[in-house]
Amino acid sequence: MSNKLNKQQYVENFIKSFAAVESQMEPFKEHKRDLRKEYVENSWLTREELSMAVKAYRMLKNDDDLEKFNEIFEQVSKTVGV
Repeated sequence: MSNKLNKQQYVENFIKSFAAVESQMEPFKEHKRDLRKEYVENSWLTREELSMAVKAYRMLKNDDDLEKFNEIFEQVSKTVGV
């Protein structure tokens, strides 16, 4: 028998690994949902403000265009009143 796995075995291994990662991530996903919910329920930020803040975060994380980031930051600032 060959040591090489066939496609079906690769798919099965991938699904098992993917499922394990997904299950480990779920508590963190729940925490993110709870965090957003808390900010909205306490009227600290609106859903729109949260969405813009997340966009700004992702842009910074991905080293996106600084000019584009500034536009989003200005929108957030106007909305929040900073």
